Amino acid sequence: MNTSKLGKDLERITHKTMADIVEIRLREYLKNKALKPGDPLPKETEIAESLGVSRNVVREALSRLRMLGMIESRKKRGMVVSSPDIMGSFERVLDPTFIDETTLQEIFELRLVLEIGLADLLFLRKTDADIEQLEKIAKKQKPGTGQHAFRIKNEIDFHGKLYQMTGNHTLRRFQDMLLPVFGYLVSLEKVPIIGKVSHLDLVNILKNGTKEEFRQGMLLHLEHHFNKLR
Repeated sequence: MNTSKLGKDLERITHKTMADIVEIRLREYLKNKALKPGDPLPKETEIAESLGVSRNVVREALSRLRMLGMIESRKKRGMVVSSPDIMGSFERVLDPTFIDETTLQEIFELRLVLEIGLADLLFLRKTDADIEQLEKIAKKQKPGTGQHAFRIKNEIDFHGKLYQMTGNHTLRRFQDMLLPVFGYLVSLEKVPIIGKVSHLDLVNILKNGTKEEFRQGMLLHLEHHFNKLR
């Protein structure tokens, strides 16, 4: 058997680098010690000595944790545990230009599922002022009229207001991140499609209906998107 040819077809098995192992050990340390944001980490020299590795290896592992937002440098305190900005990591990479079509579709599906699930928070935290603002946005779009770009902006304004009404900052940030994906996919529609339940219908449900009715209304509003998935 020609082993040289086989070597070109099968990649050599690689092992974790020392920095990989140290990163894993440091994650375990943070977890096992139940460290909270602001708690200090041991010095680089102490970590290196404890794990039997060089300071350069420790420094690389710490740098990875810092990039993830798990630790940060504090003046006169050294490295401390921090609260990672999970959304920030998504914000830096969530751009339709760099995402394949399958992933874009799955992200869009995630948005659809999220919006159907907004009902409970909306009915818990909605205010008369919020509903009034939402109604103004809904009345700006008239069925069968308006340019495609205006329709996309109106969709973004309306659904963005719904996310803001939930009072959940993380949900709002997630919505902001999904906007480029939403705009990109909707822009591919050759003919604008309006759901069976309009924006104004959803506002009326928020005014006079129940959260169960709103959930069903949102499902019908987004039905044409779900139909495309089939």
